Amino acid sequence: MNQLLIIAVDGLVFASWLFLVSVGLSLIYGVLRILNIAHGSLFAVGAYAGASLVVAYSAAGLWPPGALGVLLVGALAAGLVAGPLIERGIVRWTYGREPVMQLLVTFSVFLILEDLTKLVWGVSPYYAYQPYQLLGQVRIGGIDYPAYSFLVLLVAALVGAGLWWFVRRTRFGRVVVAVIHDPEISVAMGVNLSRVYVTTFALGSVLAALGGAFTAPMISVVPGIGVEVIVLAFAVVVVGGLGSLEGAAVGALLIGLVRAAAVHLLPVLELFTIYLVMAAVLLVRPLGLFGRVEARRI
Repeated sequence: MNQLLIIAVDGLVFASWLFLVSVGLSLIYGVLRILNIAHGSLFAVGAYAGASLVVAYSAAGLWPPGALGVLLVGALAAGLVAGPLIERGIVRWTYGREPVMQLLVTFSVFLILEDLTKLVWGVSPYYAYQPYQLLGQVRIGGIDYPAYSFLVLLVAALVGAGLWWFVRRTRFGRVVVAVIHDPEISVAMGVNLSRVYVTTFALGSVLAALGGAFTAPMISVVPGIGVEVIVLAFAVVVVGGLGSLEGAAVGALLIGLVRAAAVHLLPVLELFTIYLVMAAVLLVRPLGLFGRVEARRI
């Protein structure tokens, strides 16, 4: 029973991190129909922004718990600045074009942002361990877990609940749903499509930066961290169904639990678990668990 409990806890913690780093990618695809490869670099920008602010905040000797709020400020600043600039300056020129061109453009943005992070923050690692160290440890099933991992779980739950409320309970959220289903009819009914696109891209960018900022205390922030993240985020949204927020949550949970089981029961398969789950799901449901068939004009 202890082993099952440990697998469940490990799976939930990893799933919460996967959800944080992938839900923004799914949101942007659902509205803009663009697979944003630059999502990984936005994650890295959020990690650097959060880490650098925490290091400066801690060096100033300020109230230690305030470092958690500094992470949030770094994520919001990074996402709200980078998101609208990228969408208005680059991405909007790709609307209606071939998906291959959109992929190439967002991949170019990814490469540009990777070099910009090196230019701004250098190549030396950033260690923003203070929030991680602040919360101590929690003992579950005979194993000590860092309490910070459960903070990430809480943040993921709040993000999921907030997105559900935003989409289901707000006027702008209903407009977003209408745009997802039929952008042409939405425009005919007076929806400002440009505003919906830039707001959605900015929100997706904030979510990517949020994932990076709250990951920063658990890792050394170095150039290249966005590469692995975009691969993992892509796997999650493919399993759940491109453009589905519920799919991102279920996909992250499925992958997290299977990976945790592999780590404890079959460690040799741990590296391949995510891709095995993705392959198994796509064999049964080629559009993902919550994917839906879309009509396309020829």
